[in-house]
Amino acid sequence: MTDENVKKPKKGWGSHLKSGAIYILLAFALGWGVDLWRAQSIASGKAPALVATSVQGEQVDLIAMSQEKPVLVYFWATWCSVCTTVSPSVNFVSDGMQVVSIALSSGSEERVQQYLNAKDYDFTVLNDPKAVISRTWGISLTPTLIVVDKGEITAVTTGFTSPFGMWARMLLS
Repeated sequence: MTDENVKKPKKGWGSHLKSGAIYILLAFALGWGVDLWRAQSIASGKAPALVATSVQGEQVDLIAMSQEKPVLVYFWATWCSVCTTVSPSVNFVSDGMQVVSIALSSGSEERVQQYLNAKDYDFTVLNDPKAVISRTWGISLTPTLIVVDKGEITAVTTGFTSPFGMWARMLLS
């Protein structure tokens, strides 16, 4: 009998679902590992104090805000290519969550506000033109998202994150 005559068994849906689940689990494990490695320099435990005026003119006290419910802190930049895919998601979730974002090395407040207007973003933005805030927090990569709950850092992620990922981190805080 030759190889041409041997029929290969067809894979059923169960086999495909099992393979898909394994790939999804591997992707989550890899993402979690990369987050742990990248977050080594990022502040942990008690969140650094952050009191400032946003580019929108609002007074922000992060620790006080986090006493009511968790706050998603989003470090980003106008020049960051990955941020261009994450920022729309942050804008989307900002309707139902407290969000404070920090624009790193993105120019003057006027320039940042023009960028926000052009993209139609509504989330609160603190401008960090000389990366003073980001150094205090140990941020070396954009985008970085941090959840602060009752003054404590409860979750950190870097790179691309979906709205579901943001929601899950806030919920699990």
